[in-house]
Amino acid sequence: MAFNFHQLHIFYTVAERGSFSAAAQALHMTQPAVTMQVQSLEEHFGTRLFNRTTKRIQLSEAGHALMPFARRGIDLMRETDAAMSRFTDDLAGRLLLGASNTIGEYVLPRLLVPLGQRYPEMKVVLKIMNTTQILDEISRNQLDFGLIEAPVEHPDMTITPVMQDELKLIVPTQHTLAVQEQVTLEDVLEHSFVLREKGSGTRQVMEEELIRHHVDLSRIRTVMELGSTGAVKSAVEAGLGITVLSPSSVKHEVALGLLKVLTIEGMSFPRQFYSIQLKSTLLRMPATAFLQFLQEHSLD
Repeated sequence: MAFNFHQLHIFYTVAERGSFSAAAQALHMTQPAVTMQVQSLEEHFGTRLFNRTTKRIQLSEAGHALMPFARRGIDLMRETDAAMSRFTDDLAGRLLLGASNTIGEYVLPRLLVPLGQRYPEMKVVLKIMNTTQILDEISRNQLDFGLIEAPVEHPDMTITPVMQDELKLIVPTQHTLAVQEQVTLEDVLEHSFVLREKGSGTRQVMEEELIRHHVDLSRIRTVMELGSTGAVKSAVEAGLGITVLSPSSVKHEVALGLLKVLTIEGMSFPRQFYSIQLKSTLLRMPATAFLQFLQEHSLD
């Protein structure tokens, strides 16, 4: 009897999770059903794919040889789903999505309207949380996938670039720098900054670009560090300092004439947004359609 992709997917999940019980939980199957499918695959190939002991399982030599083919098969299925999602109407149901602060509060809300126009049957449930929380909920199958602002390394996760953003200098409209559209780095460093907390993706991008231009970070006069983009915007509006943020996060304030977006001469602060999901999980059609939609749309 020929083996099928379902069996290959189960084998891969067992190998990734390190046990039949963990794979059964991830796949929403019973443990005996997972064991039976792996045994069927072993019978097909005529060799053991796992070395089993009372405490743990390990890939056999044959199992190690099969893993890259299983990985390629799963990737191909994901690519196929993404390519075919635009031709199907079967997108009903809830899409459970986690997103970090900037993406969840300022990027996705503007894209949900055109998304709903293209896929009116898709229902998006969005949770805004930090990257650690997103990873935890994906691991426990509480989210289909997540959107984060900086790459992470996790043995159970696949991370994929989906959208690009570029940070800009943000100043109050009454600030002395606001009379210009482009300012020099030396002029900028003469002023006080209000920044996101250390470790945030936004601050990391800014500091990496300054270091690339040989700027000693101690030259930055930081008068306040805040834990959210909204708090930073409010402080800048109040005239407490200037900052570097995504223009997507200040569109409303710019439209009201409260803040102005400037470019620093000779500098750019590009950053990449990423999707993250379990390696062992095949995304449902709504999720693949959603990700393809994001890749087609610019933040501009």
